[in-house]
Amino acid sequence: MRFRHTQQAQQRGIAIIYQEFNLLPDRTVSQNVFLGREPHRGPLADRRGMDQATAEILRDLDADAAIRPGVLVGDLSVAQQQTVEIAKALSLNARVLVMDEPTAALSTTEAERLFDQVRRLQERGLAILYISHRLKEIFELSGRITVLKDGSKVDTISAEDATPGSLVRMMVGRDLDHYYPPRAEDVGEVRLRVRGGVTDVLKDVSIELKAGEVLGIAGLQGSGRTELARAIFGAEPFDEGKVELGGREVRIRSPRQAIQNRIGFVTEDRKAEGLIPVRSVRENGRLGLRALGSRARRERGLTGQELVEELTRAVELRARSLEQEVRFLSGGNQQKVVLTKWLAVKPEILLFDEPTRGIDVGAKAGIHELIRKLARQGMAVLMISSELPEVIGMSDRIIVLRNGEIAGELPAGSSESDIMFLATGEGDVGEPVGQETEGS
Repeated sequence: MRFRHTQQAQQRGIAIIYQEFNLLPDRTVSQNVFLGREPHRGPLADRRGMDQATAEILRDLDADAAIRPGVLVGDLSVAQQQTVEIAKALSLNARVLVMDEPTAALSTTEAERLFDQVRRLQERGLAILYISHRLKEIFELSGRITVLKDGSKVDTISAEDATPGSLVRMMVGRDLDHYYPPRAEDVGEVRLRVRGGVTDVLKDVSIELKAGEVLGIAGLQGSGRTELARAIFGAEPFDEGKVELGGREVRIRSPRQAIQNRIGFVTEDRKAEGLIPVRSVRENGRLGLRALGSRARRERGLTGQELVEELTRAVELRARSLEQEVRFLSGGNQQKVVLTKWLAVKPEILLFDEPTRGIDVGAKAGIHELIRKLARQGMAVLMISSELPEVIGMSDRIIVLRNGEIAGELPAGSSESDIMFLATGEGDVGEPVGQETEGS
């Protein structure tokens, strides 16, 4: 077959669920499921028929209790919106379903529910092409695995014959043992100190971040990881407590003040909070500079027009030109544009929240190298990640949060089980063991 447009593919039974959902938040679930092909009764859309058909599909997905056909999609959680996308695909009588990074924005529990739905679809006879950067779920769901690199097929192998190490070698060209760059050999003085930080979520949090180190922040969803970074950055300021920069007490009540105090923040949602997707690489690279004001830019020597161009070379950005709109870049290159934006203001402290979310293994390795390079140059780095191998592989120290409080601190090379014991409050923390990277 040769398809000349998407409608032809849909008519032949091919449906796709994109990483970025194609849903209208101000329309109901059933209106989204039948968008553009609404059944009619006379001159009007058959709303009752759409609701009944949608309810039947949701029952097949065992989601009818949680999702009603008449509710607005904008009122649903991300996981429920993912289910609506699946329902939309099934309404097309799909025989082949393509799923692109379906768990990118889901928690572990939500991802498990999605896996159950995928298995149910397999049992119904659907052929599923499942695209993911997360090796664990690839092994959990796949019968065969195809690895692509730089637009070319490397190989297709049986899942039974593959290992995480063999897949990483195909993707990045080196072993898991060398997946993460070497840690810091020595660190400098304390650059950031938080004493007794309190917000609606955080309770009496005290941390120190030193120049030249990568401090990993781990914890379960809702433990306060992101809230800690946002409080330091002034996006959701501390209600109580003290913040010191280089031993000097400061009050940071807004992101602008944080930037002026040489703090940058790579947020977990780069498209909503880190970039303007319809603007060029050059314009996005200069966003942080605008917050400084002309006087501060002159004081830091940041007036040169060639600054962004120089930094994009430093982060090895791949784009057609600096005038290319950011939305057309890959996830990894979009993340490099975010980094360019912050490096342009010459920060001394850089906060990373899920720095490699939604990007491929090769791009992850590039981001890891950049983070470690910045630390070697003396920058103080705080890194939040849901991926325990990443926390273990990148951190010089690890702080674990639980229910808004610090559950404990672990040294570099601690095990996943040590982190989970602190994150859940169950069991005892054992002696630190060697670096665990399997499944990364």
